Amino acid sequence: MSIVEFWNQMTANPLLFVAVILTLGVILVNGWTDAPNAIATCVVTRCMKPKAAILMAAVFNFLGVLVMTLVNATVAETITKMVDFGGDPDQAIVALSAALFAIVLWATLAWVFGIPTSESHALIAGLTGSAIALHNGFGGVNGAEWVKVLYGIGISVVLGFGLGWLVCKFVTKICYNMNRPKTEPFFKGAQITGAAAMAFMHGAQDGQKFMGVILLCVFMANGQGIPTDFTIPIWLMIVCSVVMAAGTAIGGKKIIKSVGMDMVKLEKYQGFSADIAAATSLLCCSVFSLPVSTTHVKTTSIMGVGAVKRVSAINFGVVKEMVLTWILTFPGCGLVGFLMTKLFMFIF
Repeated sequence: MSIVEFWNQMTANPLLFVAVILTLGVILVNGWTDAPNAIATCVVTRCMKPKAAILMAAVFNFLGVLVMTLVNATVAETITKMVDFGGDPDQAIVALSAALFAIVLWATLAWVFGIPTSESHALIAGLTGSAIALHNGFGGVNGAEWVKVLYGIGISVVLGFGLGWLVCKFVTKICYNMNRPKTEPFFKGAQITGAAAMAFMHGAQDGQKFMGVILLCVFMANGQGIPTDFTIPIWLMIVCSVVMAAGTAIGGKKIIKSVGMDMVKLEKYQGFSADIAAATSLLCCSVFSLPVSTTHVKTTSIMGVGAVKRVSAINFGVVKEMVLTWILTFPGCGLVGFLMTKLFMFIF
């Protein structure tokens, strides 16, 4: 589908127009709550200024979306198949719009309090709650695809923390007898590279999820089922990347402070270790089609890095807030999605 054909469909179908605008709103929110995780360590260790880091994140988000989608688009396919909004196309679009509204509301509240919630999990929870409301039961939830989410939560947390600890321990051993000031230039460049890798993998994971939702909107508006194979157009990759970058520029600083400064006080070699560990974890999950949270992966990798020096280096007060938010996201955003769907169906 060309961008002109897509625009003509949107303008001819008000429900599709609203659903797409809400999806772009979710992408924008993802930009100011999730994308800053990719560059947080790079900014707080003063390897890059915030504006330059945001620009770099925008470029590598797009490259991540483009390259990973061309190589392996299964994360987007998992999102489109996770729930079934079947039946009446108009009701399906209304239900999806309600889910997206719930996600924006949930994420905005988390941002106000500076807590790096996961838009990936909010997306999954909101869609699931909406599908349950539409079907008045669990008939619209695809359990086989949902299992991948549960696997992803466990695997991403273990990988993030474990690789963060291993990479940092390895770097510490290698550089133990080196003159620290002389290593600063190397780790500055290495951390910029690590942040670029993180931004690339953030685009590869989160970009695919939201493009999957936009395609889901189009399929439902046309009364179509989810095809077994579909192609994501390049113009859609560009739109998602630009909106995500705008969100990072608008509200990224508060999350950068929570992730990069409040949880663990990082030096350059530690920031590099966290970025490489998180990017590697995301790559592994993407290859195996697991839709995971970039927030989960990055924060747990930072915890793993902090644990190398001593466990007390981790600010468990901040960690507790994050974990509580993660735990509440599925039932909380799912319930909001359920209630919003019932409300939207009553109104529209």
